[in-house]
Amino acid sequence: MSSIPLLDPQLRHCRRLFLKDFRVSMHIGVHDYEKKGPQPVLVSVDLYVPLNDNTPNRDQLTEVLDYNFMRDNVIKITTAGHIHLLETVCDQIATTMLAHPLVLATRVSAEKPTVYNDCAGVGVEVFRFKAAEH
Repeated sequence: MSSIPLLDPQLRHCRRLFLKDFRVSMHIGVHDYEKKGPQPVLVSVDLYVPLNDNTPNRDQLTEVLDYNFMRDNVIKITTAGHIHLLETVCDQIATTMLAHPLVLATRVSAEKPTVYNDCAGVGVEVFRFKAAEH
């Protein structure tokens, strides 16, 4: 995942935080053979947070969004039970990320690296902005 969304003017004053290729073992898939056990899935998450809300002045963790927020929530979602689609995984993670008050936008990808022998993986990616408050 690249940082192309940072070119969006809405994100020009943001810092990108990321969790890259986090390998989880999860129960996922619609086919019978996929329901026999867990599969490896690579999850990546980008968070876009305003610099003024995520720039430390005293070099303290409390001044920034902790990376554990991404990792812990990915674990929670991917271990909650069988999910049929990678799209569902991405949407659930994105919704959770956007619920954090500091997050303006997120990009989430989920990839199955072992589905086909002739490619590195198959997967899906979603990019979402937090809904504008009225």
